[in-house]
Amino acid sequence: MNAFAPPHEPPHELPHEPYGSSGRDWAATLRWVEQGLPPGHRVRSVTGLRGGWTSRMRRLDVGPEGGAGEGGGGYALVLRSFVKPFYLRHAPALLTREAGVLRLLADGGVPAARLHALDAAGEFCDHPSLVMSLLPGGVRVAQDGDVERRADLLAGQLAAVHALAVAPGERPRAFEAWTAPDRVRVPGATARPGVWRRAVEVIRREAPAYRPCFLHRDFHPGNVLFTGQGAALAVSGVVDWVETSWGPADLDVAHCSTALALLHGVDTGLDFAARYLAAGGTLEADPGAHLYWRLLDALAFAPDAEKVAVPWRELGRGDLTPALLGRRLEDYLEALLDRYA
Repeated sequence: MNAFAPPHEPPHELPHEPYGSSGRDWAATLRWVEQGLPPGHRVRSVTGLRGGWTSRMRRLDVGPEGGAGEGGGGYALVLRSFVKPFYLRHAPALLTREAGVLRLLADGGVPAARLHALDAAGEFCDHPSLVMSLLPGGVRVAQDGDVERRADLLAGQLAAVHALAVAPGERPRAFEAWTAPDRVRVPGATARPGVWRRAVEVIRREAPAYRPCFLHRDFHPGNVLFTGQGAALAVSGVVDWVETSWGPADLDVAHCSTALALLHGVDTGLDFAARYLAAGGTLEADPGAHLYWRLLDALAFAPDAEKVAVPWRELGRGDLTPALLGRRLEDYLEALLDRYA
């Protein structure tokens, strides 16, 4: 559903907006959302969601006016809004891309949200925004007994994403690299400058040939939802499709591998490719090609991976200090070079 015309009816009493938007701006956003709801339905409450870095995420509890609870036909949506200056500049392209991907995934195969409304340019909302269904489950990044099982499930889900058959006219844009040899930020206090030099030299080479496929492009534990525990643990949703691309499966595997190395240690990151292959995925057979994609991703996190740690700390991983993340990133680079170079 595309953007709606500005509403003309007077607003009802506004649900609490937890982020400090001005009352008028939030009223306009709320009315825009409600124009896309079934007749008589209203947003009953608004709750901030944790774990996002690029966007402001809000849960909207919806139901018939005067109804109560599930028995009153209640359900929940998610309002995603870009508020940071960098993402505001790119919001129209990012949100339009995500809306297109959600439409593409609506037939099933991957547990993704359903698109409800789009205001990519912020014409009617306080910020450029997208409304989608709320998926069950939550992000799991704890260092607990389910780490290995979650890694296996992540690998299986990523293989399923890459197996999607996409018609040529529906394919997303070609992937973009997130760093380059001259843009890598080497830690000033590193005791292993040789590791960084070797890693950067690898990505100075021409990019290897690859068999392209449908990529999530930002697939990592922070963008996958889980339900259950132990044997009942399952993936319940994959979110954040704004970077979806067409490119090498190795690059998606590399990105999740780097995140796992930072979250849970180098061995977990190194082993993810084997889990992906065991789940039915396909990677380039040449170790040099695999190394190229792994390092191209990992070097984009330099010098200390602090940016990605912010939402992880909000989810309970206070142990992920800049010093720990910097050390794990450097250890991971060295381990990749030892294994594949």
